[in-house]
Amino acid sequence: MNPFLRWALYLVVGFFIFSILSVAVHRFVPVPVTILMLQRLAEGEGLDHRWVSAGDISPHLKAAVVAAEDAKFCTHSGFDFEAIEKAQTYNATHRKKRGASTISQQTAKNVFLWPSRSWVRKGFEVYYTGLIEVMWPKDRILEVYLNSVEWGPGVYGAESASRYWFGKSAKDLTRAEAARLAAILPSPRKWKAAKSGKYVQKRSGKIQAAARTFQNGGIDLCAAD
Repeated sequence: MNPFLRWALYLVVGFFIFSILSVAVHRFVPVPVTILMLQRLAEGEGLDHRWVSAGDISPHLKAAVVAAEDAKFCTHSGFDFEAIEKAQTYNATHRKKRGASTISQQTAKNVFLWPSRSWVRKGFEVYYTGLIEVMWPKDRILEVYLNSVEWGPGVYGAESASRYWFGKSAKDLTRAEAARLAAILPSPRKWKAAKSGKYVQKRSGKIQAAARTFQNGGIDLCAAD
């Protein structure tokens, strides 16, 4: 075999082994740091990241985040194809683009990949999303997402976000506070969960109403308990 092809084969096989092992490990082991955290740290921001178990995160926050970010989280297999189709239709005629990433996709991106909008990164995101959907239960995906997502300047994860914005633990969040945190996820470095502007207040009100539907049993929220 050509030496170049041999090394290329080694790299491909090595990547598949590494990726599967890393996903398997984080099925049980907390994610200590992500590439985005290190990038922000290099840019001069702090790093406040405190991992807590799913049982130490308020059910209100779980419901609010699912309601805001991915209402079909419990029923899809990693991708919401209806949302993708709607986003493509919208983006074809609008300058400001609309995303359609599920919580599973965002978890794959946050934990295993680098922040960018390239097609290469998107391809890896699809691959890792498939892996975690196969290897992790839904409650683990949500637990990792809530512990890794950016929630403010240098603030990552539900526990740090709760303390940063409201001065309390994530397990003690009220419905209103949880909705405020969910409301700022699209732009956590621009919007404020505490002392919010009118847009965040209005958005959080809608999220709180939708989250009640999940918690009241209107929709089977697989990862709320």
